[in-house]
Amino acid sequence: MMHITDSMVDAAVDAGDARQALLAALHSFGTGRGAMQERVRTEAGGVKISTMGAVLPDQGFAGAKVYTTIRGQFDFVILLFSAQTGRPLASLDANAVTRLRTAACSVIAARHLARPDVRRIAIFGAGVQGRAHALQFARAYPLQEIRLVDPFVSPTAAAQLEAECGVPVRMPSAAAAVDGADIVVTASRSTTPLFDGAAIAPGTFVAAIGSSLPDTRELDDTLLRRASRIILDWSPQTLREAGDLRQAGPGCLRPEKTADLAELVCGSKPGRVSADEITIYKAVGVGLQDIAVAGLAWQRVTGATGLPK
Repeated sequence: MMHITDSMVDAAVDAGDARQALLAALHSFGTGRGAMQERVRTEAGGVKISTMGAVLPDQGFAGAKVYTTIRGQFDFVILLFSAQTGRPLASLDANAVTRLRTAACSVIAARHLARPDVRRIAIFGAGVQGRAHALQFARAYPLQEIRLVDPFVSPTAAAQLEAECGVPVRMPSAAAAVDGADIVVTASRSTTPLFDGAAIAPGTFVAAIGSSLPDTRELDDTLLRRASRIILDWSPQTLREAGDLRQAGPGCLRPEKTADLAELVCGSKPGRVSADEITIYKAVGVGLQDIAVAGLAWQRVTGATGLPK
């Protein structure tokens, strides 16, 4: 069994490749030909270990991501198996996979939920996921401006991100960042809402991907109530984990406006239907995403074609 490092993943898989693998896996799952395992967290002595996984027979892979959390820092590994024979294929450093798959799914969601004339994006959080979302959205849309909000980041972060994305980057206040933004990405660990939901303009798409614990929250009830569509990466896990949803007040999550991303990909539920809707994608990260991209990385690194044996 081989080991695939983060640098090998970065060299073998680009964002467009990742999106195609994720679309195929979401379609398989949405049509009942795949399965996911919810995240399980176990903690003692300040050390947390978490596991989640997926079985994707159409793609030929099964596997699980296992990771530790210590003092807020994560270390990931993925174990990948053949769905044909059960043979272990590889272990993977999963930091690169996690970075790729999260932003790629936000772009997939945007294709269904954002207006096509996206030009301005606001990003809350300049960490790994904030930067990954800036890069992927800059390649997916003809952005004219990136607005970066992070009170803890170096003043040089804007210039660095501008050089990487090829798009002007400025660092305004939270209120100025969301004013007139076409897309808002929240990639923080905030325990309280990052901005007033009343300030979000009609037609905005919000991708909230930073909060995955019941005691963290990036979006307020005002925004949840104003949204016409709230799309989840996977309802059984997302509704259980996301503080944005667990803490939501009455009337915020009406069943008729919620759906899963796989349902949008398969066409069984609608995405945006009018230009002035506010739409939300709420993600906590699910095992299907990890295994789909890990399987692609294994194929690219090994040169394998067809289903793995």
